[in-house]
Amino acid sequence: QVQLVESGGGSVQSGGSLRLSCAASGYTYSSNCMGWFRQAPGKEREVVASIGSASYTRYADSVKGRFTISQDNAKNTLYLQMNSLKPEDTAMYYCAAKQTYYCLSISPTWFPYWGQGTQVTVSS
Repeated sequence: QVQLVESGGGSVQSGGSLRLSCAASGYTYSSNCMGWFRQAPGKEREVVASIGSASYTRYADSVKGRFTISQDNAKNTLYLQMNSLKPEDTAMYYCAAKQTYYCLSISPTWFPYWGQGTQVTVSS
């Protein structure tokens, strides 16, 4: 049974940093596409960043240069380092997984496995 558990969210002031973690279990972590998504109230869920098994990464334009996605295969854990946070980054953040080597899509509907989410709130 695939399980994803996010942690690391919280409240910070504009310009601050947070690191989100997503602990994965129940499948071969090293052969997968992982992604971070976020959803603000009243808005659709959007991709933040993705990383494939070959560590190829992609980022939403809104977070390029500020956020970094990474993974530790030995710990079965996905990370999202978020720097220079802005109030518009406020959202529930989710990690997602698909058991495939490459990230062929960044659409939320492409990912079958999801965590429960962790809230990030950035105040001005």
